[in-house]
Formats: sequence, structure tokens, C-alpha cells
Amino acid sequence: MRVLFVVTLFVFTLFAAQLVRLQVVDAGRIAAEGLEVRSERTDLPARRGVVLDTNGVVLASSVERRTVLVDQNLVPRYSVKDPETKKRRTVGVDGAAEAMAPLLGLSVEDMRSRLTGTDLGAVVARRIEPTVWRKIAALEIPGVASQTEQVRTYPGGEPVAPLVGWVGPDGTAAHAGGGLEHLLDASLMGTPGEAVREISRDSRVIPLGQQTIKPAVPGKNVRLTIDQDLQYVAYDAIARQVKELDAESGYAVVLDRRGRLRAAAQYPGFDPDDRSKEGQVFGSLPFQDTFEPGSTAKVMSIGAALAEGKTNPTTLYEVPNRLQRSDPKPFKDSHEHGTLDLTTAGIVAQSSNIGTLLIGEQMPKATLESYYRKFGVGEKTAVGFPGESAGIFAPSSQWNETQWYTLMFGQGVAMTAVQDAGVFQAIANKGVRISPTLVEGTYDEGGRFTAAPAPDPVRVLPPEASEQMSRMLETVVSESGTAQTAAIPGVRIAGKTGTAQDLAKGGFVSSFIGYAPAENPQYVVAVIVNRPGKGKPIYGGTVAGPVFRDIMSFALKKAGARPGRVVPQHYPLDKFELENGIPEQGPRPGAIRPPGAPIGGRTPTSTSDAKPLTTTPTGSGSDGADGAGASTTTPTRRDAERSSTSTPGSSSGSSSDPAGR
Repeated sequence: MRVLFVVTLFVFTLFAAQLVRLQVVDAGRIAAEGLEVRSERTDLPARRGVVLDTNGVVLASSVERRTVLVDQNLVPRYSVKDPETKKRRTVGVDGAAEAMAPLLGLSVEDMRSRLTGTDLGAVVARRIEPTVWRKIAALEIPGVASQTEQVRTYPGGEPVAPLVGWVGPDGTAAHAGGGLEHLLDASLMGTPGEAVREISRDSRVIPLGQQTIKPAVPGKNVRLTIDQDLQYVAYDAIARQVKELDAESGYAVVLDRRGRLRAAAQYPGFDPDDRSKEGQVFGSLPFQDTFEPGSTAKVMSIGAALAEGKTNPTTLYEVPNRLQRSDPKPFKDSHEHGTLDLTTAGIVAQSSNIGTLLIGEQMPKATLESYYRKFGVGEKTAVGFPGESAGIFAPSSQWNETQWYTLMFGQGVAMTAVQDAGVFQAIANKGVRISPTLVEGTYDEGGRFTAAPAPDPVRVLPPEASEQMSRMLETVVSESGTAQTAAIPGVRIAGKTGTAQDLAKGGFVSSFIGYAPAENPQYVVAVIVNRPGKGKPIYGGTVAGPVFRDIMSFALKKAGARPGRVVPQHYPLDKFELENGIPEQGPRPGAIRPPGAPIGGRTPTSTSDAKPLTTTPTGSGSDGADGAGASTTTPTRRDAERSSTSTPGSSSGSSSDPAGR
């Protein structure tokens, strides 16, 4: 008996020791392990930041949606209370399908198939609104749960879609997104949180169970420089023109004097709500598409000569009908003319290629290159937009003689629309270039605003040279210039047309870039239309001028600018005007006037209604005729006078800016 007692005591001692270990020593560990088995970890997505325009209008935001999941093994246990007996009866998968189908807009058969099986986490539906989920949750179907997700919406629609961009399936844009969503992903995405909740055997959260929640940190809200109203007007104007001319594409860029992008519209673009449509363009063409600027580049060449003291607005040049330089075939203007005595101002007004060469060749190659680079040619903007092009601009050490000359009138160099607009921003800003910007700053969780760093300004031209260039550019938008269709009643406008042949794809690139009011510039507007259809107008003044007028009119009206009396600020255009003064009544017979241009006063057409004219020019056509509603026929082929052509960065040249501007 004594032995049995000792053995029994020993056994109970072991049990007691084990009990002490379980209840005291290892109690915390065992409880934690049990809790871990009963716990469900759920990621708490961070709210992605909102993208706002400069006035606080939402361009992109995230909304809460639910992904409905199901453990298919538990659905057969679904029961409902019988209204008559007040007792619960099992209705299983069939009952669950009948209850959920109308809430999700599905057929009962489809719903039944989604609830049937052995999957522990099958997806029933995605992007369900929270109100719908609450109705589903109220059914208390075993195994049915949901996960919260953030769905990106784009209230700005197609007009801003290529700028704002898109996010990938995971709600971020680092790997599968585009546009500003990609560029600003680190600021917008925030930091996810986590929730750990105790659940029952049927996957329901235990109401009084333990839970630990680490809150998500929302992303920063970003405010852009874009004005949504101006963006929409620019988009509508360029889209209408592209469609009307059967053009391949077009874009319109609006900068303010400080280089802030107020609009960067394009057509075609894409529908942010349905990116599966055919024929959509997802890249931002104003940043990514390059083209030869044509005659708009003359602003840089002649501006450099003004700054270097090689010319002034009234310097007189003998401009022949052909100019023999480096290539066997001579350079020519876009229209036939006799030998002309033009001032620098006259060369700008009529966009003479030959006159530009006579001015530009006074500078060494390296000097010309230095000014082009100060104007921003060959470098990306401060925006750093995804996929942005720096353009194509070879070092002057690689230029041959022909390319040196063609660069002066915008061939053998390629630029983006934003770069080209930046050239005119520098002129409008008294010779100081500020690289274009697109982001004003960010808001943190507490609503505190942090401004984005501003780019360093670059002095390109002396104030006097930029003022002289600005006055000469006003003549372009006059009855003696090439862009009468860009005129706005009561507003002084300075600008330049461009019409360059696209040697790679064929056709022409038509442009007009200008700023207003010329005496105190508020906005720069650049309009580029790529490859108008066969039989359609091609000249910059005719194609791009009216679009510029519509966009600039809206911008100035929105800014509160009031039209007033326009006082011409023109220089003499030729030898006769130097010796006899500027006539009050239009170009006299024999004065430089492109074929088809109207005979009228020197007063800008901005003092009257500026409607496109329909005069059909004779001869080969010109950008001067362009401004007056030029013929819609293609100008004389290059090889009729000279066959050599140039491509950006190449060593071969071209006889002229073939359409003149």
C-alpha cells in the first residue's frame, strides 16, 4: 500500500507540475498561440493622395470599394429564420445565392456557381460600393467576408488623362502606372496599416474579441499648376481642329510668364474610365513627341544676333530670291520674290529664311549653339515627366556647314511642344527663361502646404534685345504679317508661325506660338498640329492661329484682362519705310507682301474682327499667305529647287522652311 501511495503521489505531482507549467509558466505563450490561430490579419490600404488643379478642383481621387470573398466550405451552413415558426432553417448555397444575386446584379445561377466549391477564399465580386456590402453583411452568410480596396477615379476625364496618368491593378503606379500618378507615386501612395482581429470558426469577427489596429498613413495631396477650365478649353479647341483637318494629332500648351504650365492638352488622348478602347494615346505628347520647329526657331537665331550686337531691328539687308551657301542647291524663301531690301523687323514679319541666314551667319557655330541651349533646347524641363524627351540637338562641333544654316530656321533640330513654348516664355519674361513646372506643391495629413522647389531662372537675352524681339513679333500678328488669324480684338499679341515638313512621316507640322498682352505678357500659348490631311491647309497661321486665338481669348478673359485700344509698336520693314516712314495705309505696291496677303493698313487686325480670310494665293505659297487664309494646296516640292533635306541631328541640310514658316 505504501508503494502504491508513493506512486500515486508521484503521478499526481507530475500532473500538478504540468498544470502549473500550463497555467502559470507557459500560459502567455499558449494563449498567444491560440489567439494566433483564431486571428485574421488584414492589410489596411492607405488612402492615395488626391491630385488637384491650381484652384483645388479634383483631377484624381480614390474611393472606398469592397472585394467580396467567400469560404465556399461554410456557405452550406447558411440558415434563415422562418417568419412563421420563428425557428431557423438551413437554406444553404441556394438560399445564399437567391439573397446575394439581386444585390450584386447577377443571376441566381451565376451567384450559385461562385458560392459552390471548396475554395477557402474565392472572389465573389470586386469594386462593390460600401452601401451594397453592408446589405450583404446583414445577411450573415457563413464564410462571406470582404476586403477594403481603394479605387482610383478621374473626374477630369479625357482632357487631363495623359497628364494625370493612371495607376496599376494594385492601386499604385510605381510599376504599372503612368503620367503624374507614376512620377508622384512616392508622395501619393502613403503607408499601409494592418488590422489583427479574432475570428470564429465560421470566419466571422468576434465582436468582443481581441484586436490590434495599426492605422494607415494617407498619401499626400498634390496641387498642380494646371487650370482645369483652361485645360478643357485647350483640349476642346485642339480636338476640333485635329478632327476638322483630318490631322494625325495636335497639342496646345499654355504657360504663364513664370513658366507654370496652365494647360497641356492633346488630341487624341485616352479615356481614363476605359483604357481598352482602340486608337488611344497614353503618352503625354506635349512632353514626349518631338518635331522640327521650323520658323518658330528663328526667334532664337535672330534673338541671339540681337544679343550679340550683330543686328538691330532696323538693320537693312539685301534679300535675294536665292542664296548660295554650302550646298550646291541654293536656299530659298517659301514664295518667289525679287531682290528685297528688308530690315531685321521685315525679315521677322515675313519669316524670310534667306534674311534669317544673312543675320545668323554673322555668329560662330558655338555662339549659336550656346543661345539655343540657354533657350532650353536639348534638355528636359524641370517637370521630369515620365518618358519626357530632351529633343534632338547635336553639339556644334558635329554640325557641317549645311546644318549650321538649316538650324537657323528650325530644321536639323527637334523639340517638344513644352520646350518650344518655353522659348517664347523667355522672350515674354524680358529675356529670362524659367523652366516649365507642373507641380505647385503638396499637402500633408494636417493640411499643411509645402511648395515645390522652383527652378533657377536663366538669363538668355538682355532686356533690350528681348524687348526688340517682342516688338518685331507683334508685326507677325498684323496685316503685314503671317498670323492674322491669331489676332484678338483690342489685344496686342506677339508671336510666330511655323510650318515644317516632316521628312520621316511625310506631311507638315503647323504651329503658332505667341503671348499676350504683348506689353505685359500674362500667358504663352503654343499650338502644334501634326500632318493635316490631304487637301487641307498646312500653314501655321491658318492651321494653328485660330486655335491660339480661342485659347488665349479664354485665358485672358478668365484672368480679368480687358481689351483696349491697340497702339502699334512697329519698326520699319524695308528700305522705303526707313527713308520715308511707316505708311498709314497698308503695304504700298512693291513692298514685301506674300502672295495672297490682303492689302491693308499696318494697324494690327486686333483692332477689328480677325476672321480667317479665303484669298487664294498665286505662286508657291508662303507662311505670309498662311496668315491670310492661304491656299490649301501643298507648296512646291523641295526638289524643284533643291533636293537636300535634313533630319534632326543629321549632317544634311534643306533649302528652306518649305512652307515658309
